[in-house]
Amino acid sequence: MSENHSDVVWLTQEAYDELQAELDDLKNNGRPEVSARIAAAREEGDLSENGGYHAAREEQGQMEGRIRQLEQLLRDAHVGSPQGAADEVAPGKVITIAYDGDEDDTDTFLLGSRELLSKDDPIDHVFSPQSPLGSAIVGKKVGEDASYETPTGKTVSVTILKVATH
Repeated sequence: MSENHSDVVWLTQEAYDELQAELDDLKNNGRPEVSARIAAAREEGDLSENGGYHAAREEQGQMEGRIRQLEQLLRDAHVGSPQGAADEVAPGKVITIAYDGDEDDTDTFLLGSRELLSKDDPIDHVFSPQSPLGSAIVGKKVGEDASYETPTGKTVSVTILKVATH
């Protein structure tokens, strides 16, 4: 079975370790804490008007969703450096583009998922490889042009200025 190059999630070892630590904390500390709050709220009696019970149940649902998201991400992620030539746009790389060929109108971002960023990462701008921009530039090399259509129907042209490993 071949993977779609744009669907691969690359994680640095540091990002993988941070996500694993978050998952472990949610499972080992978060679950028991929320379960204890739910049990304590149940002891108060009538659950239909018990705000603490409903808040704890909602928090439990959100936490379980995050646990499932982290488990899938960590199971499917590739740890290491992104694939492709050094100057080729690929998920997990930091890309600098110029809009409409204007080198004064540039943007630098990580092509991937916010989960790829560690807490102290200086990059705060992320585009998904599945986004209109991301899918237009995956596989392009430095100096090549691409265009994509925005949700409003406008066509935007970009030039790849720089590709760097994150």
